[in-house]
Amino acid sequence: MPQRDIPTARQARLGAELRKLRELAGKTAREAAGLLSVDQAKISHMESGRIGVSEGRIRRLAVFYACDDRDLIEALCAIARESRGNGWWDEYRGLLSPGFLNVAELEHHARYLRSVQLVNVPGILQTEGYVRSIHRSYTPTLPDGEVDVRVEFRMRRRGVLERESPPPFQVVIHEAALRMRFGGRAVAKGQLEYLLEASEWPAVSLRVLPFTCEEFIEATNQPMYAGGIVPQLDTVQLDSPRGGVFLGAEAEVKRYRLLLDNAERLSLGESGSRQFIHDIAHEL
Repeated sequence: MPQRDIPTARQARLGAELRKLRELAGKTAREAAGLLSVDQAKISHMESGRIGVSEGRIRRLAVFYACDDRDLIEALCAIARESRGNGWWDEYRGLLSPGFLNVAELEHHARYLRSVQLVNVPGILQTEGYVRSIHRSYTPTLPDGEVDVRVEFRMRRRGVLERESPPPFQVVIHEAALRMRFGGRAVAKGQLEYLLEASEWPAVSLRVLPFTCEEFIEATNQPMYAGGIVPQLDTVQLDSPRGGVFLGAEAEVKRYRLLLDNAERLSLGESGSRQFIHDIAHEL
């Protein structure tokens, strides 16, 4: 099986979970290689997501590692069965960096989504004008064709909330993000009006964290929390200047879960949040 130059975030996560199970069992990579009759380097590549692993091998390793968590094993097998190239985001492979694709794939497979946004509207709730203004502000300036592709991709990500059974999406947006005038008054007002529309969707719970809140002082991270099919596969995605960062370690995931809980606790209720957004839009 040829090695993957750049495994997807989910492929890397599958490998990381297999490594975690091996280490919890106190087994070495050499012992795992002996079980599967492969060389040790292949185990290393499997655990880094650089090569695939069959469902049968996952089940054999689970027995060897004395893992009796059937739900987790089934979830790992489901990832192993996924065929790269079948998602709508794969149409953009080679056109956009892998980080873009990984976010869309994460949203697609999430059981639920949570987010707190401090300086901008969450990606899957952005309007075309808002997205275009963000990508046109890059330095150095992106070519028009690149901007068009990014805008199209961002618009298609919204489809996760338009499915017959969309994942529940809980988002807290800071007042600062609501008052940013990306693209000018008309674009900003259109974005706020779209947020009001989206806040009425059954799957969306939208709340506002006003400037007057004195307890919430987090100002560095804007996490998107994607609930996995089992809690062990919960993932946090963070934007960074070098691309998206995906976190799966239990301590890191817990930290951001508490951050999101705190933001929701301190934010306005859904009805009050809608009125708050309506008032800001009226000011424009």
